[in-house]
Amino acid sequence: MKAIKETNFNFPKQSSFYKGKVRDVYTIDHRLMAMVVTDRISAFDVVLPEAIPFKGQVLNQIGAKFLKATADIVQNWVIAVPDEMVTIGRICEPFKVEMVIRGYLAGHAWREYSAGRRSVCGVTLPEGLKENDKLPHPIITPTTKASVGHDEDISREDILAKGIVSIFDYDQLENYTHALYKRGTEMAAERGLILVDTKYEFGKVGDEIYLIDEIHTPDSSRYFYAEGYEARQAENTPQKQLSKEFVRKWLIENGFQGKDGQVIPAMTPEIIASISERYIELYEQITGDQFVKNEQDDILNRIEGNVLGSLNTLLSN
Repeated sequence: MKAIKETNFNFPKQSSFYKGKVRDVYTIDHRLMAMVVTDRISAFDVVLPEAIPFKGQVLNQIGAKFLKATADIVQNWVIAVPDEMVTIGRICEPFKVEMVIRGYLAGHAWREYSAGRRSVCGVTLPEGLKENDKLPHPIITPTTKASVGHDEDISREDILAKGIVSIFDYDQLENYTHALYKRGTEMAAERGLILVDTKYEFGKVGDEIYLIDEIHTPDSSRYFYAEGYEARQAENTPQKQLSKEFVRKWLIENGFQGKDGQVIPAMTPEIIASISERYIELYEQITGDQFVKNEQDDILNRIEGNVLGSLNTLLSN
């Protein structure tokens, strides 16, 4: 199996390049953004040493599907999807916060709660909850968006007090976040899944707010299987889930949480294959579509050709 760990293209009118944890972003003519979703994988804000075959294709195609399915709620950045691993869209000035919304006590929120903290990002949680319990209502627990290093929890009050986002814009971001999560929850339920928590990123073009990046993918969301959820909670057994949390748990079990001095455990071919299979499983479960692997030998040439074809059209308009 082949995987793309990095790219190094030089597109017409390319004005800048940015390498994120997972995405390689090419700015074209100062107005378009070509985002290549590589097969890199990160956890605890650290990029792991091995790439995961088909992960980029899974993320890009799920993101494209759900951005299209939520365009009636809020406009988004997408203009074209010329390749299974690439999206081209308008450049937006991103808000420096990520809007995390949680309907269940899982992941980071559970780790905070189990450590005795009853407030997450300024939101007070009730006593007596256990891992994966449904919350009384969905809560928004924003984080600062770090260009490098770890994102940090932040409250609505601190966001407004520090002037990171204006109160007018932040109220809109909260409304969009709740509406998007409601839509995502409904779509997940149709597929026998529970959308446990997810995150959304937004940006602006002038005074207009746009939904940016990917949504409802296993990198940005956590899903449980609905069937058996109540029984597993009653029996205090782990939930059957589709998310990147299984990668985090594997790392934790092997002594790695992204802290100084810790060593990333060896990623064997078996581990890599199992992660790839889990990503494909989520794609098929959440979309209801069969995943079609693009197994073309020269992935980089394929991507470059497809992007060039799309840019020729977009730049001529």
